[in-house]
Amino acid sequence: MKKEFVMRGRTEDGNTEVLNFSGFKPGMAYRCTEFALWPSTNAGDAHYELLGTLTASKTAVSPIDPDFRNEGLIAVAATVFPSGVDSGRTGPISIINDTFLITQDLHLMVQDTQGSHPINWQCRFETVKMSGAEEAVTNYKQFTISDE
Repeated sequence: MKKEFVMRGRTEDGNTEVLNFSGFKPGMAYRCTEFALWPSTNAGDAHYELLGTLTASKTAVSPIDPDFRNEGLIAVAATVFPSGVDSGRTGPISIINDTFLITQDLHLMVQDTQGSHPINWQCRFETVKMSGAEEAVTNYKQFTISDE
């Protein structure tokens, strides 16, 4: 049986949040299965282009310029709410590396390219049990990524 949990919050435009995974149970890792963004104000009447990144790197990655060659980039998300005549909605759209096993803190960064509104976000994770050898390899991999 999969054990899932959700982290959600609201972050100011251009800011970074730290999602704390340090100190969780030994032998356990976490896999990101969802990353979604949503406006925090006036969603029906304003034009929004919301972007976000979720990384295991030493620092956050700009949602405007993500580089998929970055091993620490776990997920990107975008949501577009056009206003006026183009009142359809696009998103939320996300691309997630759901093979990445998380054992250390993550950086979440969001940006509103059409203004400076706070952005609501939600991440869903599932718990993964690891063997001792798998835990050592996963921790080493994340250490080398966050040490770059």
